[in-house]
Amino acid sequence: MSKIRIRNFGPIKKGLLQHEGWIDITKVTIFIGNQGSGKSTVAKLISTFSWMEKALVRGDYNRNWFERKNRLKNTFLKYHRLDTYFEEGALDNSVIEYQGNAFYIVYENGELRIKEIENQNYSLPQILYVPAERNFIAYVKSPNELKLSSDSLKEFLTEFDNAKRSIKGSISIPINNVELEYDKLNEILNIRGNDYKVRLTDASSGFQSLVPVYLVSKYLAESVKDQSDNEESMSIDETKRFKDGVKQIYSNDNLTEEQKRVALSVLSSKFNKTSFINIVEEPEQNLFPTSQWELLKKLIEFNNMSRSNQLIMTTHSPYIINYMSIAVEAHILKLKTNNDSLLQKLNEIVPLKSTIASNDLSIYQLDETNGTITKLGDYQGIPSDNNYLNHSLANGNRLFDSLLEIEQEI
Repeated sequence: MSKIRIRNFGPIKKGLLQHEGWIDITKVTIFIGNQGSGKSTVAKLISTFSWMEKALVRGDYNRNWFERKNRLKNTFLKYHRLDTYFEEGALDNSVIEYQGNAFYIVYENGELRIKEIENQNYSLPQILYVPAERNFIAYVKSPNELKLSSDSLKEFLTEFDNAKRSIKGSISIPINNVELEYDKLNEILNIRGNDYKVRLTDASSGFQSLVPVYLVSKYLAESVKDQSDNEESMSIDETKRFKDGVKQIYSNDNLTEEQKRVALSVLSSKFNKTSFINIVEEPEQNLFPTSQWELLKKLIEFNNMSRSNQLIMTTHSPYIINYMSIAVEAHILKLKTNNDSLLQKLNEIVPLKSTIASNDLSIYQLDETNGTITKLGDYQGIPSDNNYLNHSLANGNRLFDSLLEIEQEI
């Protein structure tokens, strides 16, 4: 399991107050908090350092290349537009530590240091960052149409383009009993119901928000699963690097045949993507609560396609946290019974593919007033309802009670 520790970076000052500051990146990790508290900052740092580790494992660049002065700021943090957190001329006291399964990476005192971890157990990931700005994507035919300042949004647009082109016939959308179809000739996505068909550009904002995250998540989760099952599935660049690696192994006369076989096995595992890191900002965006639940079930299902997959989300929605509690309780019940009838009843409430073990879930809440992070507790594995989002709902009730008190005095 990878983890990250952050201090004095953007809105995050003291960082996590527990576990010596280490944020565990579990199979499902959720960040909640007010605007400007740093939820997206943490998610983007996880995305950045996960990609750096991937590039190091795959041999895209060596450690010296990464460790050059200002490389982190000017190249990698700029990708998610986090480079602006470093004020020119100010003392840089930011500390970011990332411990992955293959490399330990630390940024401190303005310098980046990298150390390889021995006995690594690493799954090469497909990393996706789903930005909150995804709604307008419905209006874009091709990523080449736009000149964007955000590299992460450009990459998401490219994956969206690949995903819609992969549609054969139509696919089901998890809300309103509708299907999505792609008109390849005119490059148009259509929403089809029982008695209507509309372009995605003319559909509701909820569809325009849901379709990109659902379609790309489904496409990449299934692609990674296919790659895991097919060891020969590589990109052109990966194939070239793999062949170069094979030549080096076979030309090494110091290795026995058995050692060469083991080396080839290790090399192959480095180039085949066997996990999917899905980082989603605000999955609830523009969605009715029941639609949030339908999308969440699918995101968990995609995440469960591989043990190495990870789902990381930022959210303002109390429904997302409550629904995660339902997914955890369903998993607990699933493990308690082998009764087919009860499992069928359970599956009708929560699909068995969409449950999550309590120890695979971590929820962190961020405080914008002091730059701290705390880990949300649980009760017998179920996430605690003592969190900012539920407090906001309760505060609405208190405000209404106060108004009723005034009414009684009139």
